[in-house]
Amino acid sequence: MPGLMKVRRTVEREFPGLGTRIKKAREADSRSLAQICGEIDMTAANWYKIEKEETKFLPLETLRKIEKVLQVDLEVNLDD
Repeated sequence: MPGLMKVRRTVEREFPGLGTRIKKAREADSRSLAQICGEIDMTAANWYKIEKEETKFLPLETLRKIEKVLQVDLEVNLDD
């Protein structure tokens, strides 16, 4: 039986101001940062790095978790 081969597609695109949009969405949420981070298993330090755009690459999976926990669509689409 042949083995399975995985194919990876990597796409990188810049989204200026994404950190600021995340911060505004968080500030509009009534929960504390600790509560929000607890729901998606992220440290507050990592969250702040994302907001300050100190994170060089933000995995799409992490972004989607942030959108889900904040109940927002940050309009990040890598397919166009």
